[in-house]
Amino acid sequence: MEIKLFNTMSGKKEIFKPIIKNCVGIYGCGPTVYNYAHIGNLRKYIFDDTLVRMLEYNGYNVNYVMNVTDVGHLTSDADEGEDKIRKQALKEKRSAYDIAKFYERAFFDDTSKLNIQKPDVVCRATEHINAMINLIKRIEKNGYTYLAGGNIYFDISKFKDYGKLAKLNLKELKSGARIDVDKNKKNPHDFVLWFTESKFKNQEMMWESPWGYGYPGWHIECSAMSIEYLGEQFDIHTGGIDHINVHHTNEIAQAESATGKKPWVKYWMHIEFLTSTEGKMAKSKGGFLTLQSILEKGYNALDYRYLCLNTHYKNPLMFSFDALDSAKNARERLNRKILEIRKNVDFSSSAKKDYHEIFHEAINDDLNLPKALAVLWDVLNDKDLGDKEKYNYVVDFDKILGLGLEDLEEEKIELNSKDKALIKERELARKNKDWKRSDEIRDILAKKGIILKDTPNGVKVELK
Repeated sequence: MEIKLFNTMSGKKEIFKPIIKNCVGIYGCGPTVYNYAHIGNLRKYIFDDTLVRMLEYNGYNVNYVMNVTDVGHLTSDADEGEDKIRKQALKEKRSAYDIAKFYERAFFDDTSKLNIQKPDVVCRATEHINAMINLIKRIEKNGYTYLAGGNIYFDISKFKDYGKLAKLNLKELKSGARIDVDKNKKNPHDFVLWFTESKFKNQEMMWESPWGYGYPGWHIECSAMSIEYLGEQFDIHTGGIDHINVHHTNEIAQAESATGKKPWVKYWMHIEFLTSTEGKMAKSKGGFLTLQSILEKGYNALDYRYLCLNTHYKNPLMFSFDALDSAKNARERLNRKILEIRKNVDFSSSAKKDYHEIFHEAINDDLNLPKALAVLWDVLNDKDLGDKEKYNYVVDFDKILGLGLEDLEEEKIELNSKDKALIKERELARKNKDWKRSDEIRDILAKKGIILKDTPNGVKVELK
């Protein structure tokens, strides 16, 4: 069955054809480890995970590579501001290396809770400095660089296809609109390949290079490490839509100017933002939501994964706790249904549909997970389908969904603070014989899948 993927480069869905038969190379932009990942960041890694799962489901041998940015990412993507890790190190009064290690561990702890499979290769920028230096040498040899103020810059005027991913010309591109432009640059859109002491004093993470003692720019790491592990041309590169105009545009320029091979990446896939009533969620704004912060409110990490599965990756995901409540209730209903069919002995079936084919078509259509999730519910609600067949479908579909459905255990009923408060309010209303309010609260909770049964020993809480 053919796979269709939306390619940012072409601006349309394309039939997926890997460079090497039966093999897929994927590079996913990883975390900059200077703080905890917020839930918007984590949506991207859930997307990567389901993409890898889908390709493996289709029989491909996938090599998924993800970087960890532990040096070089400034507070502006346009080469200005402070190094993010150094800034956090000064704030926490720890070394930059300690900061990077701590937040890298925190990141992978979060992804584990979300049932995200670890990439085949996790490559840290600090461990690939030589690869970056060697790539810069190739770019320099081919005539795309210049030295100014002690730093080595990429000259975008020498790369005629610059901006092709973003479909913008140089006049339309904006680089650091809110900050002072680097006066060493010939063009404000040129970018740094290697910083030296001439620009940043007392930088903790620094290395010897042909251009001076310093450290790499952010963009060069992804080009260098992807080429090292996936070759000079590979299949898929993923990232957030915020990477299109600057980071991924610069990656393409670096890689293709060094190797002379086009295209460097065959398919570019970008995920939309997670938003809230306050707009795009970002670490720079402060007050962002981490996975731990929602766990502390009584949610399961897989409630958030379920919420993400309900929105296509190319659509913004509007986050609210009401939406998370709905995802939590739906996932708990799903789990109870699966636990029930696992107990039953009725394995007869007279189903008319081939749900495998319907599900397969959904995931292969640019990873349409909302439709795939709906197919799972159709299976569970099909009265003509026996429990054995239902469970076999569940196990198969969860290879993509990653909701841990095969390993389910009986879950304790866990209510969030809002639901607990409503139940207490109802008990008080009943005590005061305010039957109208008591019934209102019961109906509110019933809509959320929480059933209250009044017994001689008090109220009993069940989930439907």
